[in-house]
Amino acid sequence: MNVKKGFRLSVFPLLIVLFLLTATSSMAETDTQSGLKFSISFTPETHFGPITGRVFVIITENKGREPRFQVGTHGVPFFGKDVESLKAGEEVFIDQGVFGYPLESIKDIPSGEYYIQGVVNVYTEFMRSDGHTVWIHNDQWEGQRWTRSPGNIISDVVKVKIDPSETKTISLSCNDVIPPIKVPEDTPWVKRIKFESEILTQFWGQPIYLGATILLPKGYEEHPDVYYPVNYIQGHFSLRAPNGFNLTGSDQDDPRRRRGSEFSKYWVSDECPRMIFVTFQHPCPYYDDSYAVNSENCGPYGDAIMQELIPYVEEHFRIIRKPYARVLSGGSTGGWESLALQIFHPDFFGGTWSLCPDPVDFRYFQTIDIYKDKNAYYKELGWIKVPTSSDRSIDGISRLTIKQRNHVELAMGTKNRSGEQIDIFEAVYGPAGPDGYVKPLFDKRTGEIDPTVAEYWRENYDLRHILKRDWATLGPKLKGKLHIYVGDMDTFYLDSAVRLLERFLERTKNPYYDGVIEYGDRKPHCWGPRGADLINLMAEHITKNASSGEDTALWRYK
Repeated sequence: MNVKKGFRLSVFPLLIVLFLLTATSSMAETDTQSGLKFSISFTPETHFGPITGRVFVIITENKGREPRFQVGTHGVPFFGKDVESLKAGEEVFIDQGVFGYPLESIKDIPSGEYYIQGVVNVYTEFMRSDGHTVWIHNDQWEGQRWTRSPGNIISDVVKVKIDPSETKTISLSCNDVIPPIKVPEDTPWVKRIKFESEILTQFWGQPIYLGATILLPKGYEEHPDVYYPVNYIQGHFSLRAPNGFNLTGSDQDDPRRRRGSEFSKYWVSDECPRMIFVTFQHPCPYYDDSYAVNSENCGPYGDAIMQELIPYVEEHFRIIRKPYARVLSGGSTGGWESLALQIFHPDFFGGTWSLCPDPVDFRYFQTIDIYKDKNAYYKELGWIKVPTSSDRSIDGISRLTIKQRNHVELAMGTKNRSGEQIDIFEAVYGPAGPDGYVKPLFDKRTGEIDPTVAEYWRENYDLRHILKRDWATLGPKLKGKLHIYVGDMDTFYLDSAVRLLERFLERTKNPYYDGVIEYGDRKPHCWGPRGADLINLMAEHITKNASSGEDTALWRYK
């Protein structure tokens, strides 16, 4: 009797455990099969061989444009997932566990009717010269934009009814390849060049291209013996003519085109000093622009620009090949680049006009102090955690947080492969990690900052720190060459870092920097002199600093 009781007591808990395990397994199986899912695949006609990359589903209520063109920091919901060796016809599922933005999960989609689209972003295998092999999207001369990059695959736009509580799989077949970019034809005024960079191709193990768009002055062909000063303009990838030059008219409802029309009229007038304007094209696998410096992750773009691109331009166009006649300009990304090129190559360039430069002092990396803050997403004030702002309007109201900006990038791509702003900052300024991808400044999910990476940023790319550290040698070469402009309500808080730079420069001695820093009263991103004002500032500076015996009247003909 006692034996039987013991037997029953030992078996009963075991039966309970077996029941619970079975129930849990059944529930887990039900959970994985229940709820809404999206299935993404591509057809064999669209791509030869398997694809490593990232797939997306985009959801919108607006049928005016394709859903892929509505993605952004303030855009419509989208969800992305990495794929490896995905074969044609093979399905990838976007379920409730896949990270998205601005909704983190598809279970958060309100019930309703939507227009949806699938996209496959195709990555390239790069066997780099540093020994690392990485998979990243290779720019196709579109400016590193996965929503419109040639070779990427898209589905038709489909109207569907979505109810996240229903067990339903919505399938999207990506059956259309985005076509190659059409490069505008040359004109008598505008010329374009593009060539493979030996330096960058060697680093990346795949063909990498550099390019430039050149705007010629009035009378260039009629004055074959005249050589001209040059303005090397920095900024985001674009195949447009410098400063939007266009003599065919303007759209008065488009401020950018209107400015381009005004600039064009001045450029061909008798009053305009005759110069050559050049915009660079140097997209990298991480962004539409390399930031024009050497970098562990992006490669030796600084060397390629200085040793390949600029010499190519100056050999094919009549440019005065002397420092006083080479000036730099740019805004935002281009503002930082134009300042960095002047600082890192002080003997080569004769002056820079940097508008609204990206952070020039990382104590204000937008609103993050990367050296003192422990977390990029919050300011810790005692018991209080305040979300860190990324963007603001000119009335001071925050319109985006650092966390939101980073989460949209995380949804676009892991391992800094979004092709967006913070990812390229980390790629340019940071070291490479053990796996060959970027070693990030902070965790994309939590915001926790890595102080060892912050120190690497400081010593290599913190422009204010570099100027202070090396002023004894840099100062004499930079005197009178630095001109910086920013709105005091810059959209991305870039004025705060400029103020720290100004504090240092105004205290410089032996020599005093003797440059210009100006703030636009309640002006947003990207304030500063443009058009005729900027041309005349540069022409006056070039004339003032011309080499002895130079006849600057030659390029001021009417």
